[in-house]
Amino acid sequence: MTQYASDVEAVDGLASSYQRLREEISKVIVGQHDVVQGVLISLFANGHTLLVGVPGLAKTLLVSTIADVLDLDFKRIQFTPDLMPSDIMGSEILDESRKFQFNQGPVFANIVLADEINRTPPKTQAALLEAMQERSVTVSGTRHQLPSPFLVLATQNPIEQEGTYPLPEAQLDRFMFNITLDYPSYEEEVQVVKNTTVDTHTSAGQVLSAEEILFFQQLVRKIPISDNVLEYAVSLASKTRPGTEKATADVNQYLSWGAGPRASQYLVLGAKCHAAIHGKYSPDIADVKAIAAYVLRHRIVRNYKAEAEGITETKLIETLL
Repeated sequence: MTQYASDVEAVDGLASSYQRLREEISKVIVGQHDVVQGVLISLFANGHTLLVGVPGLAKTLLVSTIADVLDLDFKRIQFTPDLMPSDIMGSEILDESRKFQFNQGPVFANIVLADEINRTPPKTQAALLEAMQERSVTVSGTRHQLPSPFLVLATQNPIEQEGTYPLPEAQLDRFMFNITLDYPSYEEEVQVVKNTTVDTHTSAGQVLSAEEILFFQQLVRKIPISDNVLEYAVSLASKTRPGTEKATADVNQYLSWGAGPRASQYLVLGAKCHAAIHGKYSPDIADVKAIAAYVLRHRIVRNYKAEAEGITETKLIETLL
């Protein structure tokens, strides 16, 4: 691992590592620059990400490519209605000496892809809760620590309502970011089709080790932030809470629930990381605004009036900004 003479040099190292990651990922993934940036910010800020998009937008390919460029252990869990908690966490089995031995489940990895997370019942969704929050799982009363770094990247399909179980608010709150994927532009789609309908195979090379990622995660927390930027982030989260003194008229009219304190924490951490990867040594209000929609989108709950009038979460966040 590279040794840095000072924290300033280390932040420069983070910015250059980020650019190298982007270049490697772009060998496989065409476009989706904002999505890649969002996932990498959540990685360096030690948070989990929910990717929402219709089928065929390379959500799964994106996650596996990111795992390839990082020297990390990667596991994929396909969520289905019959998936049980033990299928994720692991279970105890009797070995030859008639002793119970813990058999690790797929959650024991550095990057876990929870594919179509809303297809499984709440009981199984809840099995991920402890892993995401505590970075550990408890089986038969014994606590097992998960490897570090640990990142859950979950995908969700927004269009099929049949056979899906909406994620409870408590679980949504565990995700640092909610990133929506859009269709590629015409030029990007032409490039995708060109790249994927020939017999050549492009792959991304490894850029960062687990040790370097853990170092950068600690570095992001060390980045100083001025009081006015910190207060702006907390104030932005407070404005989303209907019936409170900071709530705006739109929030009182269209929201039944606002973002909790975790949103303020993630706004600050996300802004610090956004500043660092763009070569700045301290975040400003623009950095908070850049990641605000990712942090707030899944933490505010619209009421019937908003749904009837077609007011989306994104539109409400834009008015707050």
